Amino acid sequence: MRHPKKVILIMKTITILVPEKAVLASITDPQYMFTAVNDILKSLNKKPEFKIILAGLTKKINLQNGLYTVNVNKLIHEIKKTDLLIIPAISGDFSEAIDINKKCLSHIIRLYNSGSEIASLCVGSFLLASTGLLNGLKSSTHWLYSDLFRQFFPDVLLEDDKVITFEKRIYTSGGANSYWNLLLYIVEKYTNREVAIKASKFFELDINRNSQSPFTIFRGQKEHLDFTVIEIQEFIEKNYNSKITVTELAKKFNLGRRTLERRFKKATNNSLIQYIQRVKIEAAKNKIELENKTISEIMFEVGYSDSKSYRDIFKKITKLTPLEYKNKYRKSA
Repeated sequence: MRHPKKVILIMKTITILVPEKAVLASITDPQYMFTAVNDILKSLNKKPEFKIILAGLTKKINLQNGLYTVNVNKLIHEIKKTDLLIIPAISGDFSEAIDINKKCLSHIIRLYNSGSEIASLCVGSFLLASTGLLNGLKSSTHWLYSDLFRQFFPDVLLEDDKVITFEKRIYTSGGANSYWNLLLYIVEKYTNREVAIKASKFFELDINRNSQSPFTIFRGQKEHLDFTVIEIQEFIEKNYNSKITVTELAKKFNLGRRTLERRFKKATNNSLIQYIQRVKIEAAKNKIELENKTISEIMFEVGYSDSKSYRDIFKKITKLTPLEYKNKYRKSA
């Protein structure tokens, strides 16, 4: 009598790194996502796809000053191969967090070189970039820390408006809840669109969100030591409602136009025109959120007179039109 062939179930292994100073939610959330997807697959009469492992340098990792303790399944050096390694967000002083987790870096590199995909969540990109694996590649991170990221890792091509980047088996995500969109993206890639849609509905997520721009608060890039450029930035921020030209700024601050543009771009990572636009649009966003005025009134108050130009610049920076932004953030009276 012939015995039926044994079906070997090949599951994808998802390893979640648990570093010191990790943000607890960015460990438990991906664990929950892939566990829920296994349940969704069962509901579709399909086999579960994912094996989830927590791995760290030690068996127990204390987080948030000992408030929480995470017990891992394996030590990171015991992981010889995994389909995906997830690097969660880290908290506190990033230099300190990177230093305290420096023994993790060689294991991230080792697993990548063995064929694993790597995904960083939010500011977990700081830990990932410390390996050098992101050099020359596109990356996202939380928009609030984009200037600091550029200072730490000038060889990484930061795209701080993106929710997701993916290049050469490396994923990164934008700030805070953006990592849910990255997790959905990976679910769709590893399973299919149907399962990803069901997961998006279960978690009540917008499956197609691809930009952080609507959530960005522009704070100016002043983390540099060019004090003349800082003076120019402050002048622009105080006079955003006026028409400001590069020629006038060069004359006012006694600099050649080309010298001014070169120094400003080097210090802020924005051209002067881009900076002026971002300051004006940030002022417009604040007015839309807080003041009971029409779109046109606000447009004039921030120094624009052409409605098409204003609308185009607003949408380029925020990925929303002024009216869409008002409907999203302005509570009706």
